[in-house]
Amino acid sequence: MFKYRIGFGFDVHPLTEGAPLVLGGVTVPHDRGAVGHSDADTLIHAVCDALLGAARLGDIGAHFPDSDASLKGVDSRLLLKETVRLVAEKGYRIGNIDTTVCLQKPKIRPWIRQMEERLAETMDISADDVSVKATTTEKLGFTGREEGVAAFATALLYRD
Repeated sequence: MFKYRIGFGFDVHPLTEGAPLVLGGVTVPHDRGAVGHSDADTLIHAVCDALLGAARLGDIGAHFPDSDASLKGVDSRLLLKETVRLVAEKGYRIGNIDTTVCLQKPKIRPWIRQMEERLAETMDISADDVSVKATTTEKLGFTGREEGVAAFATALLYRD
């Protein structure tokens, strides 16, 4: 069995007026937020998929389906904690997480450090092992038209 494994995650959610914008467990002030079955934390969902993929455990929908009424509005940090538990159960530890949030507005730079710390705390790893970056699509596509938010994540897992 390989000592190191890499996973990739991707998630999108539509934006709507009046909804909270939660990214990496941090509520970012904005007039529009993401909507979904849970709290629609696009960043955490991408991280979960990266971790699950690296451990060959399927995807977030297999473990936390949107058909599960008990998950309606759930804090995605709980999903991430359970994902980390599943990964650890397979004998893996998290090496590092690297992410990119794609969002035209708002600019999230002021909240990035807090997102990294919140993600690290949730996964019980060092904040030095979590990177959150942000980009726009230069007003192209659904993120550029401010219709949605997208997030990408990679995860490195290892066994001692």
